[in-house]
Amino acid sequence: MLRKLIAGAAIAPFIAGAALSQELSELEVREIHDRILTIDTHVDIPTGYATHLIDPNTWTRLQVDLPKMRAGGLDAAFFIVYVQQRDLNEEGYATARARAEETYQAIMRMVRANPERIALATTADEVEAIYESGRLIALIGIENSYFMGENIEEEVPLWAARGARYASITHFRNNQFGGSSNPDLSAGDPMEDPGLTDLGRRLVELLNDHGIMVDISHVGPRTSMEAIQMSRAPVIASHSGARAVYDHPRNLTDELLEAIRDNGGVAQIVAFRSYLRDIDPGLTAAIAELRSEVGLDQPGGWERMTPEDRAAYQERLRALRAEYPDATVADMADHIDHAVAVAGIDHVGIVSDFDGGGGVRGWDDASETPNVTAELLRRGYSEEDIAKLWGGNVLRVMRGVEAAAVR
Repeated sequence: MLRKLIAGAAIAPFIAGAALSQELSELEVREIHDRILTIDTHVDIPTGYATHLIDPNTWTRLQVDLPKMRAGGLDAAFFIVYVQQRDLNEEGYATARARAEETYQAIMRMVRANPERIALATTADEVEAIYESGRLIALIGIENSYFMGENIEEEVPLWAARGARYASITHFRNNQFGGSSNPDLSAGDPMEDPGLTDLGRRLVELLNDHGIMVDISHVGPRTSMEAIQMSRAPVIASHSGARAVYDHPRNLTDELLEAIRDNGGVAQIVAFRSYLRDIDPGLTAAIAELRSEVGLDQPGGWERMTPEDRAAYQERLRALRAEYPDATVADMADHIDHAVAVAGIDHVGIVSDFDGGGGVRGWDDASETPNVTAELLRRGYSEEDIAKLWGGNVLRVMRGVEAAAVR
């Protein structure tokens, strides 16, 4: 196929000391990797994206740009319309809605500016057709439906028409739809997850009606379970870990993994350091000190930095992570192993959360994507299994959601 002729010129450096199954060489692993359609279900984008400030068609300071995707054989990514949780009032909704619009337009600028390199997919069939054409694939996900306010009867159809193919119910802090995995007690959120509100139940119905996957990442356990139980379509946890492996509120309990399996959905296991294992307290303190020094402990700190300042910060951050013990691809694979044992190989996937805090040693930007495939091969997963984890399961869920939509 055309893609195979284009991809694979650069081979990412593999994890030191990784003994591959069947004595496979790096080149053999890369050949396997390039036969697989790879989908990352969560990539964030910053302010200024697809402008003169940040051109994703070039090598940038971001963890994901088009050259890094091509170099690492990452075929598709859900680019995220994310909004910060604010107060439950019209002013908060309006501010968040404006930010959502800005992010959506940035994604579309990226696609329109590079039609020969990347295209927007809105269905599973379109994902496969773009893949066969040799181009990269962009999809759209919504992180935190808060910005829709109470106007979901109009907002959900609008975002469906724009191509959004999943939407999370909440983010950090409860909202008008339900409880978060990380409630804000200082803002008045109760300790216990209150579950879906009446408006939240209507949101799930509308997402089902319009072919948008219901996303339960960042969602509280009761709200998640209620959403799974009432959804007539498969759900997705777009970027979470396994709570039995590492006890973090953002991670999925075995009960939720089983519910996702029984619903026909998929749990995407995330390469986010602090969701995978304990982080050295010395590293945590050093990063906090660095962030304070450069002003990233204040709202809008990143936006105020010059490109040179941002590059310097990233370099210092990399040096700190090299100095301390770090989460690795193997730690993420431990979570994958557990999720597969509980939910089955047909209900688990892989996700980075790049440019939103994600990344581990060995997979810290898109150019290193083959290292994940290498680790899974080392653990004895077959090529068929890995194809399911990297994208096959997501496409199956997308098709299930498409079939459940009201035509």
